[in-house]
Amino acid sequence: MLPFSEDFELEPGHNSLILCWRERNSDLVFSAAQASDGMLRAIALVTLLLQPQEDLPDVLILDEPELGLHPYAINMVGDLICAASKTVQVIVATQSTLLIDCFEPQEIVVVERDSRTSSFKRLEAEPLSEWLQEYSISELWEKNVVGGRPWAAST
Repeated sequence: MLPFSEDFELEPGHNSLILCWRERNSDLVFSAAQASDGMLRAIALVTLLLQPQEDLPDVLILDEPELGLHPYAINMVGDLICAASKTVQVIVATQSTLLIDCFEPQEIVVVERDSRTSSFKRLEAEPLSEWLQEYSISELWEKNVVGGRPWAAST
């Protein structure tokens, strides 16, 4: 996910550990203060999602984990979320077409709002099977076939 990084280093400091990393083919060591928001988010997500099962909570709630990530990293995070969901309940809120495509239809719940009421609908693969021969889940979302548009209920 971070191809320019060679290795991470933990430096002790003030009763804590400071995460640093060494750049590939260089002696330079960088601190978190020199990282982009996306890089910090990627490190945090990977650290969370690769925890040993016994250290994970029963439920993980991730709000737009794709923000600030490179498209390739979004796919990797999607794969990590799928892997973690085999042992813990994972709830993800997203507006990312790339992230949506990491999941099967039956793993997606579409939320729509009508006036002041939210409705939740789990997608089913069978009714979408003909569509899915030609389109991805994200393309069906963009076409409003599966719903989930913020203005869908008011138009």
